[in-house]
Amino acid sequence: MVTTLPGINKAQNQTTVQNKQIIFIEDDWNEALKQAAAQNKYLFVDAYASWCGPCKMLKATTFKNKKAAAFYNTNFINVAIDMEKGQGPELAAQWGMQAYPTLIIFNPQGKPVLGSVGYIKADDLIKFGEAGLKK
Repeated sequence: MVTTLPGINKAQNQTTVQNKQIIFIEDDWNEALKQAAAQNKYLFVDAYASWCGPCKMLKATTFKNKKAAAFYNTNFINVAIDMEKGQGPELAAQWGMQAYPTLIIFNPQGKPVLGSVGYIKADDLIKFGEAGLKK
């Protein structure tokens, strides 16, 4: 008889998912800031709107690229924020949002260091992240 511990399967599943897509904190900027400060990591923000076609393309393609996922899950606290609900409208005003998707890299203190507007391919997303980490 084989017994499995619940935590082990969950951890294995999480690792499998982590290698296949970027893991995002959903719609919780304050939690992302807390984790970034605690882990001294930069933040990667996917600022999107539910109706936005290029935003959906990012989620379906770029964010599921294995190389991009490995890079972002290792180097960033990733947060996806619907800019039209919850904290979104307030953050959209604060960050001066003009179009979606907008991708923003913040330092561990929550100061924006680099931004990009529009759909971006996985290789370019990695270059964007590398450039953000140097700021």
